[in-house]
Amino acid sequence: MLFSTILIIHFLAFAIYVGDLALLWPTRGAGARSKAGLFLGITLLVTGVLMVMLKYPNVNYYKVVPKTAAFLIVTAINIRFADKNYSKAAYYGLIGLTLGAACIAIFH
Repeated sequence: MLFSTILIIHFLAFAIYVGDLALLWPTRGAGARSKAGLFLGITLLVTGVLMVMLKYPNVNYYKVVPKTAAFLIVTAINIRFADKNYSKAAYYGLIGLTLGAACIAIFH
């Protein structure tokens, strides 16, 4: 029950982040960004760590390692563009990494 609750929170934070990126689609990342990105990133990190802790030692490392790497790259992009608009390459990179992490999560 606890794992399922954490998984739902993790999924909702991820879905809201994808929605936040989708709102920037008309400007391809050049528009005003929401301040919710930091909160969503922290939520994704904490819930991801909690899920790994609850499943340890039966952790699917083939899923956890690539998703963590993608999260670190997303974090680096967000740090790089903290006070300015995304470049088109950064915006498309964020979308690609986000959708890639989603694919890793749903495929067995």
